Amino acid sequence: MKEIKVPELAESITEGTISEWLVKKGDQVEKGDPILELETDKVNVEVNADASGVIAELLREAGDDVEVGDVIAKVDENGEAEGSDEDTSSDEEESEPKEKEEESNKEEESQKEEKQSSEEKKESSSKDSKDVIATPAARKRARELGIDLSEISARDPLGRIRPEDVDAAAKGESKQESKGSSKPSSEDKPKKQEKKKEETKKTEFDKPVERVKMSRRRQTIAKRLVEAQQESAMLTTFNEVDMTNVMKLRSERKESFLKKHDIKLGFMSFFTKAAVGALKEFPLLNAEIQGNEIIKKQFYDIGMAVSTDEGLVVPVVRDADRLDFAGIEKGIADLATKARNKELGLEDLQGGSFTITNGGIFGSMLSTPILNAPQVGILGLHNIEKRAKVMPDDTIEARPMMYIALSYDHRIVDGKDAVQFLRRIKEMIEDPFDLLLEG
Repeated sequence: MKEIKVPELAESITEGTISEWLVKKGDQVEKGDPILELETDKVNVEVNADASGVIAELLREAGDDVEVGDVIAKVDENGEAEGSDEDTSSDEEESEPKEKEEESNKEEESQKEEKQSSEEKKESSSKDSKDVIATPAARKRARELGIDLSEISARDPLGRIRPEDVDAAAKGESKQESKGSSKPSSEDKPKKQEKKKEETKKTEFDKPVERVKMSRRRQTIAKRLVEAQQESAMLTTFNEVDMTNVMKLRSERKESFLKKHDIKLGFMSFFTKAAVGALKEFPLLNAEIQGNEIIKKQFYDIGMAVSTDEGLVVPVVRDADRLDFAGIEKGIADLATKARNKELGLEDLQGGSFTITNGGIFGSMLSTPILNAPQVGILGLHNIEKRAKVMPDDTIEARPMMYIALSYDHRIVDGKDAVQFLRRIKEMIEDPFDLLLEG
């Protein structure tokens, strides 16, 4: 009997949550076949069988938390898949009259047909459930309540079934059952009241609440954000940028840019180029701390914060200093698509040197971004709004303005460098021709 353990995934990943089993007990597997999907704090990965044989036992269920090295299943390397015919006749059965043998055979065939029919139904139901888009918690809840996921309608706009959808479906079934039953007796009322009191006591709230287990990714996000604030001397400085010239240049070139490169010209490529230019002038913002040493990075892998249904992820655009505007825009678009389709690999998320986050797409006017440790700098962008600006000739004009923020680790970055870094970005964005030369 061969044990299947949670393998080493990456240096920084030691645990995960079983999102979905891809096999069931009795299935035949070959070495290297994917047997389950594991949700980690960064990406979802498939765990493969490291031996050929038959799944003898599944030791963990979907929704369970597991660590690297945990035994999660057992494979019988000499076993045969369920459904193979075996000769179960004995010497005693051979000595019995022919009629009894025929009756016994008929009974066995009938049982086999019933079993096969039952297995086909289960397999069909399992396939239907696998085709349904649902969270691991929803799948676990559905199993507990004995509900088929394919029969549940999701309220999520993207069609993803959540635990509350399963609970709603369960309540709907109980309501239908109660319609045909008689009214509850007076003996049932005290039990219901006691149950209600217990539920109220359990939730510790006077009014209805919903308890939802945090996903593995959300738990890790929460943990790391707190750690970033506790382990760094984080400070934020602000400035504002006049977007007039960038918006004018973008408006003039967007059609020819799209036609030539098959990608839209956005604002992120301008700010990425500006950030790279400023990092070259202020290298401590492209560094990290290891013990009592400062590691100054000689590369510019820029992390781009992307919002997904399961939380924020920061995939990395590699060697941004070597890419032109089209290359940066394509890199950002590809990473965003992979993030939303859950196709990011560990290599897409590791090794960034500096991060940019754009809260402006959600309408944020001003915020203080939290560091993406172990990085020591993060640039926050915000929405563009027309505001009154005093011009050099003392006239007042309505200009498209954006607040920008730089959070930095004050342990190695002084306030002077941080302010000048942000000022340099402002200068390059307000003079995009200078930015093009820098690029």
